[in-house]
Amino acid sequence: MKIITGHYMKKFILSGLLLATTLFVFAQDINKIINANEVERMEKFLSSDELRGRKTFSPEIEKAAGFIADEFKKAGLQTWENSGSYLQRFSMVQPKFISASGVMDGTALDEKKIIAVTTQPELNVNEKSGYEFAQIKEGDNLFSKAREYMRSNKNLLIGVDESFASSFSRLTGFKRGMFKTPYSVIFILTNNQPSNYSFTIKHEIKEEPLENVVGVLPGKSKKDEYVIFSGHYDHIGVGKAVNGDSIYNGANDDAAGTTAVIMLAKYFKSIGGNERTIVFAAFTAEEIGGYGSQYFSRQYDPAKVVAMFNIEMIGTDSKWGNNSAYITGYEKTDMGKIMQQNLQGTDFTFYPDPYTNQNLFYRSDNATLARLGVPAHTISTSKMDNEPNYHKVSDQIETLDMDNMAQIIKAIALSSRSIISGKDTPSRVNTDDLK
Repeated sequence: MKIITGHYMKKFILSGLLLATTLFVFAQDINKIINANEVERMEKFLSSDELRGRKTFSPEIEKAAGFIADEFKKAGLQTWENSGSYLQRFSMVQPKFISASGVMDGTALDEKKIIAVTTQPELNVNEKSGYEFAQIKEGDNLFSKAREYMRSNKNLLIGVDESFASSFSRLTGFKRGMFKTPYSVIFILTNNQPSNYSFTIKHEIKEEPLENVVGVLPGKSKKDEYVIFSGHYDHIGVGKAVNGDSIYNGANDDAAGTTAVIMLAKYFKSIGGNERTIVFAAFTAEEIGGYGSQYFSRQYDPAKVVAMFNIEMIGTDSKWGNNSAYITGYEKTDMGKIMQQNLQGTDFTFYPDPYTNQNLFYRSDNATLARLGVPAHTISTSKMDNEPNYHKVSDQIETLDMDNMAQIIKAIALSSRSIISGKDTPSRVNTDDLK
């Protein structure tokens, strides 16, 4: 063992004192903003019977969105792209198929060999319509390739090799959870690239409005690099009564995560000095397919998103007890190691996800950006092998530990500081593993 003496011993002691002093100063500032009383204030409203479980598309979820937006305003956040509103409005489109007909090089095409993914009620398309032609060839991964084309933001006519005939109809799955877009993609089951063609495709279109809540704290020297803190504010609403109670309040799932995002916004605004831009987002529609986070993610170049801290169900203690939480996909980047390094001198520990058999990394709102390579992880304490109140009427504020929850939020704040300052940049998710 190397013995430290003289000058080096003084430097070592000084470094230790500096670390301790820094942590003390952070703690002093953080306790004024992130504390059990504030946690309880926000939780009481977000999980109240008044909001009737914050179901997607309900009037009550709009009340929740208004509350979050008001808290962002009080914190002094900016709106995204100076839009003037913290509400990021968008529409989910549900196209109901009516009919399809097509002719390629003079030959009529069976309706079952045509699938249009569109938000337009009627498409009349021919070789002069400006659609690009693309192909999914034999041996390709059908759905991976189709997903890639769907993200291109182009009008496309895609020939799908006839070797995929048995799976072709499953491409209609891309019609679920669509957002309004001017682009359409037409899949045709054929091995040939047509010289001339015409298609007429009709759908009945139903639009349903949604809104995320987004606030921004612009960075200084690295303002075009983004760090995201997020959680979903929707839950499952009103359901079958249990002992006379039919409101699924969702105190832990995920009023807890939403509360954390609001408190982190207030904290980072108060201390300032963030070199990277911080985005605070409360997502809608997680419970019905993660559509809020999917829409949100499309507004960013994933290469510019440095890290995403998604927070879900932190209101109860973890399997290791208090002062601990786990990070999904811990092994996929070094973000967890950076976070833990920033917590030196504290008694808080971030653990790798102990429930890997449940594939949690790709089941929450971090998933869309993670699939694009972003170090986007979910932080949770939920005991997924034995969570007594998960999706039950009993998920109420009385089941939460406010003090421990405040400690978790503080740990997230302190553990992220070197990423926000620009000192550390987490490694990316290897997207080759997804192909």
